[in-house]
Amino acid sequence: MKPIVTIAAAALALSAAAEPFKVIVPLTPDDEGAMSYIVNYDNGDTIATVLAGEESAVFTGALDEPVLSRVLIEGKRFAPFILESGTISFNREGRAFGTMLNDQLRDFGTRVAALQQAFSAAASEEAQKDIYRRYEAMVDSMTVANADNDLGYYMFLNGDLSSMSVAEIDSLLSRYPAFAERTRVKSMREKAERREATQPGRSFLDFEVTYDGKTERLSDYVGKGKYTLVDFWASWCGPCMRQLPVLKGLYERWHDKGLDVLGVAVWDEPADTRRAIAEHELPWPCIIDAQQIPTDIYGISGIPCIILFDPEGKIVSRDKQGDELVADVDAAMSAATR
Repeated sequence: MKPIVTIAAAALALSAAAEPFKVIVPLTPDDEGAMSYIVNYDNGDTIATVLAGEESAVFTGALDEPVLSRVLIEGKRFAPFILESGTISFNREGRAFGTMLNDQLRDFGTRVAALQQAFSAAASEEAQKDIYRRYEAMVDSMTVANADNDLGYYMFLNGDLSSMSVAEIDSLLSRYPAFAERTRVKSMREKAERREATQPGRSFLDFEVTYDGKTERLSDYVGKGKYTLVDFWASWCGPCMRQLPVLKGLYERWHDKGLDVLGVAVWDEPADTRRAIAEHELPWPCIIDAQQIPTDIYGISGIPCIILFDPEGKIVSRDKQGDELVADVDAAMSAATR
């Protein structure tokens, strides 16, 4: 009987450690009856599920420690919050409040909004840089103060991890070793490794995508004897749309002299991709429904990501936009057409 008693005692101790929570999320009439979820923001695991009521989705349960989480309702994503003991309510703007860590997070969001307004109204680039330094200091201070909980982890993720080198990430993790085994951190570090492996001077890495019964590879377009500008984009991405006139200008100037352009639609619904191609009258081919396949291979954390490959498939330029992209393409094509 001893093992049974031991197991029962352990289960009782675990139950005693768990703290109850209640999460109230206001809904629109369109959300009534929708399946609603609380998921772990770090790894995507489902923590709680409920069928939405007429005016709100109400989650109840218990947990051992606070967890960085997110509410999903029929594909609608709410801002990340800290699932912790107590009653947590969401306002109409999708922000959580009512418990200690969430109130700190909401206060942080208010201060960030004020900095964003100041940044927009800043009279000089130096003033903007100063405001950004203040933002970085706020993030660092909140991370240090909450290094032992998931609010600190969220602050850690709000830093510049997506643009850091592997060495910079490792240096930061030496300050916060508890975050090193988190799923998102591991993913960001892996992307940094892949980003470093696909910098200018390196040869292209191939991938293939099957859509609508057709399989296409990057090698169908790159390394075929022409300079090729590859745009990783999505229809919903505002910055991607703003780069289209730049790409069109480069295409018109250099296509007849040997420059090809290729679109690769990532993180997008195929129907939306096709609609955007038609709406913007894109004259170049596009690999549709690539999703995360190329972004994983090339370590792409944000789009648009635009890469220029030389005729042999070697990377010439990466992660440039606007005038910087134009300068790189003009320099390569001018040299190639002398």
